[in-house]
Amino acid sequence: MKVAVVGSTGLVGGEMLKVLTERNFPVTELIPVASERSAGKKIEFKGKEYTVVTMQTAIDMKPDLALFSAGGSTSLEWAPKFAEAGITVVDNSSAWRMDPTKKLVVPEINADALTKEDKIIANPNCSTIQMVVALNPLHEKYKIKRVVVSTYQSVTGTGKKAVDQLMNERNGVEGEMAYKYKIDLNVIPQIDVFMDNGYTKEEMKMVKETNKIMRDENIKVTATTIRIPVMGGHSESVNIEFENEFELADIFAILEKAEGVIVVDDPTNHKYPMPMDAHGKDEVFVGRIRRDETQPKTLNMWIVADNLRKGAATNAVQIGEYLLKQGLIG
Repeated sequence: MKVAVVGSTGLVGGEMLKVLTERNFPVTELIPVASERSAGKKIEFKGKEYTVVTMQTAIDMKPDLALFSAGGSTSLEWAPKFAEAGITVVDNSSAWRMDPTKKLVVPEINADALTKEDKIIANPNCSTIQMVVALNPLHEKYKIKRVVVSTYQSVTGTGKKAVDQLMNERNGVEGEMAYKYKIDLNVIPQIDVFMDNGYTKEEMKMVKETNKIMRDENIKVTATTIRIPVMGGHSESVNIEFENEFELADIFAILEKAEGVIVVDDPTNHKYPMPMDAHGKDEVFVGRIRRDETQPKTLNMWIVADNLRKGAATNAVQIGEYLLKQGLIG
């Protein structure tokens, strides 16, 4: 199994290499890919050294699978070229997510939609992935009408430049700014650009992607996405209105059995999910599960996951695992 990791020198690309190793993905040959600027650099993978190559060289090497994490414009230009060469692409950018001809996949929910013909597969937005992993098993039982979500997102979601900004500010060092404002000891209520409707692009991604992944256009979603000065993962406060009534004990039972979910909910002992506990983990952590007492059939939850893992790298590798298991690649 020849695997190309496009954007292998970036934060998510590095995490993809780590996840491929940890999950024992059967890589017989790794092809690390980056921009012309990074070509020739060395990458270590499973104790062996590999040389970073350019896009065209990677295509010529004919990998079975290409995991892309190199930004939307790169994906728009190069993913079709990989696909034309018969290579299956799992793309982590927003480039293909809302393309009606492309599948947007969270393996626990809709991997069954994939076929051999799907040569470009979109990996959803990190904040959407963790939310739908927790919501989908509840939707199957109670049918979700409406979701109100506020996110509290790690600087790692912006990339290395943002991590450097936070650490520079913390250490009193002047440096390059990833954000318009200081992030340390601050909260920025803007992720991505503002749209004409007053929402940011990140907020609208959560709305549209939720409907597409959960295969239900009737679920109403409204989102506010916020950047906070933490590492380790994204957190979300989620309010869910169902069509059908529920028992709280059944909600716990469903989530405890749900694939990829870990329930951490013990208020007596101050146990609830936090980014520092999710860091480096592949699961979605759910806690603070309680009824919304202001209206019927409505639930409040707190959802946390490592945005570089389940929110990006792990989800992409899991798609690769599914394709392999079903004989759709290799």
